[in-house]
Amino acid sequence: MLNAADLIEHWGYEAIFAVVILGNLGLPVPEEGILVFAGYLIWTGKLALVKVLIVAILAAVLGDSIGYWFGRHYGQAAIRRFGHKIFITEARLDKARQFVGRYGWYGVFVARFIPGLRFMAGPVAGSAGLPFPRFLSANLLGGLVYVPISVGAGYFLGQSLGEVLRQIERMVGRSEHLALLLVAIGVLLILGWRALSTRNAPDGDEQD
Repeated sequence: MLNAADLIEHWGYEAIFAVVILGNLGLPVPEEGILVFAGYLIWTGKLALVKVLIVAILAAVLGDSIGYWFGRHYGQAAIRRFGHKIFITEARLDKARQFVGRYGWYGVFVARFIPGLRFMAGPVAGSAGLPFPRFLSANLLGGLVYVPISVGAGYFLGQSLGEVLRQIERMVGRSEHLALLLVAIGVLLILGWRALSTRNAPDGDEQD
């Protein structure tokens, strides 16, 4: 599994673009994880909010549009033939076809928020003959909502954790004191666990 932190650290916005577009093509990459982590890096000041949003939204829309083009030109027969390479099973395909076929534009939009269905909406919509302008509008609107939510989650998570760590550091003092406190807590937990294990062990058993 790809590590989101390492990808962004080495490649920055290019990593966000690549992972998001590949995730929307059905490859097993940490799409949500990299968006959440990007939000955290925005909070730390290492990435810019506007650039992250633009790159991620473009990648999401482009990835789904490629899927639409594939389904439009090659149809569901090709999806069935090659879908196993990107984990599209017959059951998943039937479910996606029923969902998009029933709800059309709304199905494409909602699929953006459903893992496992997100990357299938494009190929299924294309093979079902949904007009591209309608598909694109639903695809774009989904990206405009989904990406900021994911990035925002990472930003506010970082903000919350940062505030907790600042409060702990104010109580403890210097950062090295915080590290010593954490080590001491860990040692006490280990000693407590071993004491309970020894106490609850059957008679005659010998503890290390």
